[in-house]
Amino acid sequence: MAEFTAAVYQNEFLPDGGTDVNAIVTITCKGAGTAGQSGSGDAGEIIIVDTSGSMGPATMAAAKDAAQAALAEIVDGTWFAVVAGADRAMLAYPPVSSGPGMVRMDTRVREEASAAISRFVGSGGTAISTWLDLAGQLFASVPEVTQRHALLLTDGENRERPGKLDEAIRRATGYFQCDCRGAGTDWQVAEIRRIAQALLGTVDIIPRPEQMRAQFQEIMRNAMSRGVADASLRVWTPQGAQVLFVRQVAPTLEDLTDRRVAVNPLTGDYPTGAWADESRDYHVAIRVAAKAIGQEQLAARVQLALGNDVVTQGLVKATWSNNSELTAKIDQQVAHYTGQTELAAAIQEGLAAKAAGDEATATTKLGRAVQLAAETGNEEATSKLRKVVEIDSEAEGTVRLKRAVDKADEMALDTASTKTTRVRKEN
Repeated sequence: MAEFTAAVYQNEFLPDGGTDVNAIVTITCKGAGTAGQSGSGDAGEIIIVDTSGSMGPATMAAAKDAAQAALAEIVDGTWFAVVAGADRAMLAYPPVSSGPGMVRMDTRVREEASAAISRFVGSGGTAISTWLDLAGQLFASVPEVTQRHALLLTDGENRERPGKLDEAIRRATGYFQCDCRGAGTDWQVAEIRRIAQALLGTVDIIPRPEQMRAQFQEIMRNAMSRGVADASLRVWTPQGAQVLFVRQVAPTLEDLTDRRVAVNPLTGDYPTGAWADESRDYHVAIRVAAKAIGQEQLAARVQLALGNDVVTQGLVKATWSNNSELTAKIDQQVAHYTGQTELAAAIQEGLAAKAAGDEATATTKLGRAVQLAAETGNEEATSKLRKVVEIDSEAEGTVRLKRAVDKADEMALDTASTKTTRVRKEN
């Protein structure tokens, strides 16, 4: 049985007239178990492989090998299917035309699916909306599957009319989760990130074919370790209060504010998807009515809910004080993640400006990113930034754009922009 705990980090003291309360809530899960074996429904996995004409021989060979390696990580009994994606989606395995579009994994299924994957041939265009829609239809064909996860690989840009992919993303949102990977450098990071963020998954680049197998194995292992099928962050606020935002800030940045589903007039649920043994941090910001000096108020009750069952909670408090030493202090966790959020925006805006030929803005934004990465101890971001800019001073954020930059390095920086680091522990 999974056990959840919650810890709240904040400075609860507000100055006279203060209204905004910020807190980092850390939710930790232990004993999650294995996907599909918790008694709350079965797990389903769909591997979606780009089989369009842009998949060159080396990439296609690596994709086949990686997909076959992922099969070995899927626990027996898990419902399973393989989709080949081009200008239309095709159910590559199991070979059915009606009824359930997924089968339970076992030794025979693993061998048959591997053989089906080995027959992939690249042809046609790229219509990712059809891939997502088919995955949704396959999951729907097996009602007992309540934990739904897909792994999607593409190597190219979507070639559909504007808006069609967004419509498919909306249909899939809240129904299944999807981890996305881009092979090579001919795909659009922003496009694939939209899918991953909406479907509570991850996005990353696989620059070289030989790196694909390990990434697929890791994704599938992680999916299989999520024994808690679905959970919601439930936030209660008092009458008259306003939720300014709710964000996941670790291990990755995900703005959940607009994903609120009302439980009652004072309470809303925010999706978190499936859980393994892990910790996640959430930044919750609440605006309350100012009260007199010395008064206290509960600003929010932040809970984790499995269906209707609340399994842990943390309390966010507000106390009004005229002691400036108390009210001026910014909680270390809040300051850290505020910087990480700004870092992600600075990287993405800087790269967009660079692509548009606006070198002045790109230099300013990426310089600020270097400064924030140093301040928050995000060494991965600093390392990736060094491949795009020459750093004169991390502390001042003074940089020069490199003239010759490998496109894969820019894309790696872009995909890593939403990965965060936790507060460094003082010795």
